[in-house]
Amino acid sequence: MYSKGLKGIVAAETKLSFIDGANGILTYRGIPIEQLATKYTFEAVAYFLWHGSFPDTAQLNHLRKDMKKYRILPDHVKQIIQTLPKEMDLMSVLRTALSSIYIEESNPSLDHAIRITAIIPTIIASRYRFQRGLTVLEPHSEYGHVKNFLYMLKGAEPLEDHITALETYMILTMEHSMNASTFSARVTISTESDMISAITSAIGTMKGPLHGGAPSGVINLLNEISDNLKPVEVIRTKIEHGERLMGFGHRVYKTRDPRSIALKTKLLEMNSDDPWLRLALQVEEIAVELLEAYKPGRNLKTNVEFYAAAIMKAIELDTELFTPTFSAARAVGWTAHVLEQIQNNTIYRPEALFIKS
Repeated sequence: MYSKGLKGIVAAETKLSFIDGANGILTYRGIPIEQLATKYTFEAVAYFLWHGSFPDTAQLNHLRKDMKKYRILPDHVKQIIQTLPKEMDLMSVLRTALSSIYIEESNPSLDHAIRITAIIPTIIASRYRFQRGLTVLEPHSEYGHVKNFLYMLKGAEPLEDHITALETYMILTMEHSMNASTFSARVTISTESDMISAITSAIGTMKGPLHGGAPSGVINLLNEISDNLKPVEVIRTKIEHGERLMGFGHRVYKTRDPRSIALKTKLLEMNSDDPWLRLALQVEEIAVELLEAYKPGRNLKTNVEFYAAAIMKAIELDTELFTPTFSAARAVGWTAHVLEQIQNNTIYRPEALFIKS
């Protein structure tokens, strides 16, 4: 049986996450994502995905200690970050720098997962500041994972609202079942390759605009509307010309993406008077109404990228950081899937249907 893009094909069993697209439900190991994003830290949810249980105080402190240790870049990685072509985008730098990291033991392990998750934000922040001629900072020894990431990007202690907003986003996006980049990681590790190779495969897949680039598209849409102050006209024209409205619709969710609801709630808690948020709320209302009129029954609601863009704008992150930050969060899910794959491994080997020229 042929299914283009493997749509509808079940390729693995997983305990990590469950998606009910018809009803807008996402759970990590059976726990609703909204609960995880409001009650737990990044480190605690990562531990939960890796282990299947929540950490006690001692276990959480041990994980934080390990992550702080593994944030520090080896000297050769620092050199790579600074010698790669200046035109090279952040995702390509992340892919290349991560692939240069040597881990003695080739068999994938939880320690590998922690090391990779810990070091990715340091690679991103180091390259970002270097490209701007700013002092490249060492990781802060006292800060948690998300706070340290913002500190290394900004060069100053971040605001608590910004930490909370980014942590919410990173928890909501750290895992999402068999998406394209996760599938890449599982395919690579199924050959009995190593964890670094699996995650660089995932990063290469995430780099594609159809997977990781949507928040940037949302920013472009909102900027265009902000410039001419005619939201109905802009959105209607795009729909009539067959253009995709970035931030609306999802391949899996046939109603509101539960992650977008959680992000919207967090934004409203931060600053309901923010002009960028007001614009996002206005665009959401108009776009959903027009999409239903032009494409009835399609249920093209806001997805996580729509309010992710608003979150990134609110905490003043440049557009080029969107997909790398998404990757820094999704590293937890990628590594968890790698560990799950090797527990009951079969190499992925689908077939192709030959068609005569």
